[in-house]
Amino acid sequence: MRQKVPTQASLFASPWFKPFARWFDRPYYWQLNRERAASAVAVGMFCGLMPGPTQMLTALIVAYAVRTHLPVALLTTLYTNPLTYIPLYYCAYQIGEGLLYGQWGKAMPELPEFKLGHLGTELWQWLIQFGKPLLLGVPVLGMILATLGYIVVWNGWQWFAVVCTQTCDHHSEIKTCKDH
Repeated sequence: MRQKVPTQASLFASPWFKPFARWFDRPYYWQLNRERAASAVAVGMFCGLMPGPTQMLTALIVAYAVRTHLPVALLTTLYTNPLTYIPLYYCAYQIGEGLLYGQWGKAMPELPEFKLGHLGTELWQWLIQFGKPLLLGVPVLGMILATLGYIVVWNGWQWFAVVCTQTCDHHSEIKTCKDH
């Protein structure tokens, strides 16, 4: 995994992230251990549901605040993409609708037909009428996914450590563990 995670230098060579480089010169943003990996995945899972191109910026800010592994937090946001947005936001809508109105399984209303010159007002009316479940459901779903991500990484790291230790004990070779 370490070969796939961007380095500090490569990440901040990007014009998007270069302005933030001075704030991320502490080792805890770059040292990968069980706690930082789990918390970074949680940050990425939560921030991945943010709208449009703000996921990585939000993950950058939250990773800074909680002092977690920055590359893993940024990479984890990539679980949202054009193929996953619709199912995730539909799920978020269902959660919000259920929590607000006790209606589970209600169909999400279709977006209105947008006419040139009326896009802003039509979208605003749709959001006023149906946006409340999304506004509640997105952060709730984000917290659920963050919690699940944290648990999976925390337990997966532990499982991997046990398997690696058993392999080392079985083969009596320390090199085997380093290769895993």
